[in-house]
Amino acid sequence: MTKNKLVMPVLKWVGGKRQLLPEIQKYKPKTITAYYEPFVGGGAVLFALQPKKAVINDINSDLINVYNVIKDNVEELINELDNKEKYLNNAECFYSIREIDRESNKFDKLTKIEKAARVIYLNKTCYNGLYRVNSAGKFNSPFGSYKNPNIVNSEVLRAVSNYFNRAEITFLNGDFANTVEKINKGAFVYFDPPYAPISKTSNFTGYSEGGFGEAEQIRLKELCDELNQKGVKFLLSNSDCEFIRELYKDYEIIEIKAKRSINSNANRRGEVSEVLIRNYGKM
Repeated sequence: MTKNKLVMPVLKWVGGKRQLLPEIQKYKPKTITAYYEPFVGGGAVLFALQPKKAVINDINSDLINVYNVIKDNVEELINELDNKEKYLNNAECFYSIREIDRESNKFDKLTKIEKAARVIYLNKTCYNGLYRVNSAGKFNSPFGSYKNPNIVNSEVLRAVSNYFNRAEITFLNGDFANTVEKINKGAFVYFDPPYAPISKTSNFTGYSEGGFGEAEQIRLKELCDELNQKGVKFLLSNSDCEFIRELYKDYEIIEIKAKRSINSNANRRGEVSEVLIRNYGKM
């Protein structure tokens, strides 16, 4: 299956991997019979690899709905987003649409296409394009005040839809461990969990309700051990900190550099050290 350069992320997601793609491509297995991604987020790695067979998961139901709508109803989604009287680039419209999920009677009445359009609109017009929810699971990023946000990128949406329909892709919305329940030897898993904090103030798990703490990081490592015993290859991204290095000391740990722009302290934005962890050598 020929790769299409227009197949790319349609949403900006916290922890996105676009800039790390050269490193991930460098260290992935050369042959992949089936691809699994339990924390898909914006899908930068999925769209770069464009595997023929994949099982994709995220705990965020709004995100998975966006992908399902792109797959099954892309023209209806484009028409919805193209309604310039409904999706205006101003603060009044933004906050009105953002507040819909505060009222279940309003949100539940939205169609799946309207729900997907809402996520894309908010993502394109909110500050820093950052999808973030509060402890109650409600979207809470402020308005971005951008002059000309690309709210409806029909060319990319159609390309992604075409890929979703050409490939054999299963979309799941649940716990990360469920994604690999039926995995077989020869498959490849890429894990991109919410990163372990490198300081007491740096923990960011606001992409979904509930967060991802130390116990979840340990549970993820135990799942990696199970995959390793089955002979399944995995590659995992995480922060470069003592906790992660100690947790995965039995596997190959590769230090890489990444530029991060999301930090409340502007002085801490810039190049930071991250790690890639894998259970296989040079392929």
